[in-house]
Amino acid sequence: MNHDTLGEVWLVGAGCGAADLITVRGLRLIRRCDAIVYDDLIDEALLREAPAHAERVYMGKRSGHHSAPQAEICAELIRQARLGRMVVRLKGGDPYLFGRGGEEMLALRAAGVPCHEVPGIPSAIGIAAEAGIPVTHRGASRSLHILTGHTADTADGLPEEFDRVAQMEGTLVILMGLARLERIAQRLMAAGKPDTTPAAVLSGGNSQNPACVRGTLKTIAQAARAQQVQPPAIIVIGEVAAMELNP
Repeated sequence: MNHDTLGEVWLVGAGCGAADLITVRGLRLIRRCDAIVYDDLIDEALLREAPAHAERVYMGKRSGHHSAPQAEICAELIRQARLGRMVVRLKGGDPYLFGRGGEEMLALRAAGVPCHEVPGIPSAIGIAAEAGIPVTHRGASRSLHILTGHTADTADGLPEEFDRVAQMEGTLVILMGLARLERIAQRLMAAGKPDTTPAAVLSGGNSQNPACVRGTLKTIAQAARAQQVQPPAIIVIGEVAAMELNP
């Protein structure tokens, strides 16, 4: 570490569960970092992989709980780099899939900080697989559409193209949509998706409240309520949501 030399930041995807789901590259970077800035849902075993001297900075962002504003996170990354440190920004899932990794990368570049990205297994794929659901499967789904269920600039918080997505074949995975599950199902059925379409609500990885709820578009909201599913959770809609490939 050299305070006279500008450091660098690596945006590292931790995957969506156990520590060993991280990439080899991501683990190698953690093992030689000077600071690790991390999110919620990170396996603590990864934090223990960082050198003893490395500063550990928690910057969690979780729906419904107090969390650091994005601007504050970006400022902390820039501050750490200006101390001459090699910084790992450890993010759950993949940094560029609704992880605001792009925002952090742009802020770092605007500040003149060297920065790089290391992909991770996204929850849309990993959590579904953990429940035995393949997001694509021959004869059942030839496409995958991943949407956010939490959009700030629309009337009901769902993306503007939501009705068009309902017309598409394949698998629909919605992230950050648990609070709007009933509205999501209603919108999809109103746009023409059959009410018998299989659906699943899944919470896994490092979630404190694992859940796997299955049903149809017509029944899934009630079923999730009955089982008191807590965020974070993903919503899977399509024929593959009825599959269970795990032993």
